[in-house]
Amino acid sequence: MPLLNRGPRGGRRDFDGGWSEAGDVRELAVRGHHPATPLLEACSNPHCASGWLHLWRSRSAPILEGGWTCSPVCTEERIEAAVRRELDGRGSGTIAYRHRLPLGLLMMEQGWITSAQLKQALDAQKAAGAGRLGQFLVRQQGVSEQLVTRALSLQWSCPVLPLEFHDPEALSPLLPRLFVDAFEALPLRVAAGRLVYLGFEERLDPVLALALERMSGLRVESGLVRGSEYRPAHARMLEAVFPPVELLEASSEPALVRALAKVLERARPVQSRLVRMHDCLWLRMWNKTQPGTLPDVSSVRDVIGSIGACSGE
Repeated sequence: MPLLNRGPRGGRRDFDGGWSEAGDVRELAVRGHHPATPLLEACSNPHCASGWLHLWRSRSAPILEGGWTCSPVCTEERIEAAVRRELDGRGSGTIAYRHRLPLGLLMMEQGWITSAQLKQALDAQKAAGAGRLGQFLVRQQGVSEQLVTRALSLQWSCPVLPLEFHDPEALSPLLPRLFVDAFEALPLRVAAGRLVYLGFEERLDPVLALALERMSGLRVESGLVRGSEYRPAHARMLEAVFPPVELLEASSEPALVRALAKVLERARPVQSRLVRMHDCLWLRMWNKTQPGTLPDVSSVRDVIGSIGACSGE
């Protein structure tokens, strides 16, 4: 089901409140949160046509992926290059993962279930017309949930992750709420300021994990969480306060580029980054320098853009 099929094409909707305009950013600069651009710093757009004239322009933002742009034209050209870079990678990592051994056969091979249990669970699944095999094994065949999760971890070659010390409010700045909900991801904890543990119930999402790595600069370790622990923890996670998000749906790539460039020019962030998340583009903007490993919820804003519709397919 498309994530962004709400509203007219090319339209923009703002969720969770407003965002600072250029005047607010200038005020932050006075207070010391916004690093001033050195006088002789060059525009980060390699095709900038302003030459030495940009030295007289009184702006120190926006900054996109570490580079300052001297004008709205240069901002749009840099966004265009970033969008093209990300869209060129579409299709990689989106092919359905094929396990070498189906779950039922793997559990039989390990001696965790019998052929009769597997047959009865498969028959029940077929009769129901929906549902996962592991659920029928647990509910109808008395197989322990721990064994099913362990078998799934063998399929995915990943660890089973514990859930203790889970703090949803502390972890909510990592991802937009929309991604946590739609892609069933559960940030678990940050270790040593360098590693994020990301939990899933039955299947990993390597595309999401890579996007989080690129956006946060942290290494992501994905794993599975037992369903009885995952489901209530995921529900609590969705109740946390997340960074504000704006959804953009454009009719074409040039239209999306223009919309994203306008957002950057309006917000004037001290840092911003663009990464692909399945068929979406995720732009994160920081309105002040990030002092620690995780940003404060109020210091970042997310923009999720798509051409036509955004889905996890």
